[in-house]
Amino acid sequence: MNPETFAPAHFRWAFQDGIATVTLNRPERKNPLTFDSYAELRDTFRALVYARPVKAVVIAGAGGNFSSGGDVHGIIGPLTGMDMPALLDFTRMTGDLVKAMRGCPQPIVAAIDGVCAGAGAIVAMASDLRLATPDAKTAFLFTRVGLAGCDMGACAILPRIIGQGRTAELLFTGRTMSAEEGERWGFHNRLVPAETLLDEAWALARSLAAGPTFAHGITKTQLDREWNVSLETAIEMEAQAQALCMATKDFRRAFEAFAEKRKPEFEGD
Repeated sequence: MNPETFAPAHFRWAFQDGIATVTLNRPERKNPLTFDSYAELRDTFRALVYARPVKAVVIAGAGGNFSSGGDVHGIIGPLTGMDMPALLDFTRMTGDLVKAMRGCPQPIVAAIDGVCAGAGAIVAMASDLRLATPDAKTAFLFTRVGLAGCDMGACAILPRIIGQGRTAELLFTGRTMSAEEGERWGFHNRLVPAETLLDEAWALARSLAAGPTFAHGITKTQLDREWNVSLETAIEMEAQAQALCMATKDFRRAFEAFAEKRKPEFEGD
């Protein structure tokens, strides 16, 4: 992927100062996802593994909403007519989007406003950091359309963000989590005014991009890999990971900057 020339068909893409901005762009329908946009998002996040110029990612929705989830007529209708192999192909493909988001080394900042529902809520959940407006309304509403709450990794990831009991309530009832609840429960890192949402998200992404990006990738990897290991194993994994970071030029740059009483300038190597 060349982030300067990349031109996706199903969402907006912008790249500046090391920050890639992905904007879900069907505002007239509250930015629903389609078969094609799912697949293109998955492929994009997979490609980011090799896109060294991209240091951080912001994902947002156009028109005052994040995403209403799977398109009712474009996805849900066709799914009712599919056989089991085709249904499993679809659910594996949507799960692959979450795997790709978690697998790309760049921190992902979700900028959430308005409706954030279904698969849209999953995309927000799969991001590393979430900023939201006071009007953000997040709902894992699968049960309201006759499906289980265990969609795209929700039963694995969401409890680690907001806890088992709160996750159970949201996934069983499909009710909306208010912005205030989301911040209080730890889903949203903070609430910001709607008029400054993107500016705040870009500022956060720029601060991450200016940091030791190789080390950020290691942090993201370890946050995921240490979910299901013993403390002893986790400490050994972190020892090996930190030793890798200590061998980087950024580590030396930080030491030299400290010794010279100046701010370090990281380059990601």
